[in-house]
Amino acid sequence: MTAFDAAAGRNQDLESSDRQHTLGHAAGGLASKRIVTGYGFWIFLLSDIIMFSAFFATYAVLVGETAGGPSGRELFNLRNVGIETACLLVSSFTCGLASIGARAHRDIWFYGAMAATFLLGAAFLSIELGEFAGMVARGAGPTRSAFLSAFFTLVGCHGLHITAGLLWLLTMMAQVFAKGYRADILRRILCFSLFWHALDIVWVALFTVVYLMGAAR
Repeated sequence: MTAFDAAAGRNQDLESSDRQHTLGHAAGGLASKRIVTGYGFWIFLLSDIIMFSAFFATYAVLVGETAGGPSGRELFNLRNVGIETACLLVSSFTCGLASIGARAHRDIWFYGAMAATFLLGAAFLSIELGEFAGMVARGAGPTRSAFLSAFFTLVGCHGLHITAGLLWLLTMMAQVFAKGYRADILRRILCFSLFWHALDIVWVALFTVVYLMGAAR
C-alpha cells in the first residue's frame, strides 16, 4: 500500500465516523412520536380554546340583551347544573384512570374506567338536552333574544364537543379491543384524554361565567 492509498483510507474512515456521529446526533435529537403527537394536539386544543374565548366574549356583551324576555336568573336551574358539573368532574377523573389502565395494559381497569366515563358524559349530555328542551318549551329558544342566542351557541358548542368526545371514546374502546395496546393507539388515547380534560376546564368556566353569574344577576 502506498502512502497515498493509506491517506485516502484514513480520510474515508474519518468521513464514515463523522457521518455516523451526525446520524446518531440527529437520531438522539428527534422527539418521540408520543411527544410530537401530544404537542400537535395541544396546538389544536389551543385553537379550540380561542374559539370558546370568542363565544365567551360574545356572551358577555349580549348577556343583558334579553329584549324583554327571560334572563338567566329566571331560566337557570342551579341544582341540575350542579349535577352536570359533578358528572363532568368525576368523568375527568375516570378518564385519567382509563389512561393509566391503558399504559399498564390492564383490560379491566381500562374498559371499566372508559365505561364509567361514557356513562357520566352521557348523563351530563342528557341533563343539558333536557335543559335546552325545557327552555324552548317555555318560549326561551335561541331566537327569543340576543342573550339566548349567545347562550345556546356557547353552551351548545360545548355540548357538541361532549358528543364528539363520547363517539371518540367508543372508537378507542373498539380499537383497543380489536388491536390491543399498540403504540399508535396509546397515542390516540393520550389525545382523547387531553381533549376530555380540556372540555372539563371549559365547563368550569361555563359554570362560573354563565350559570353562577347569570343566576346572581
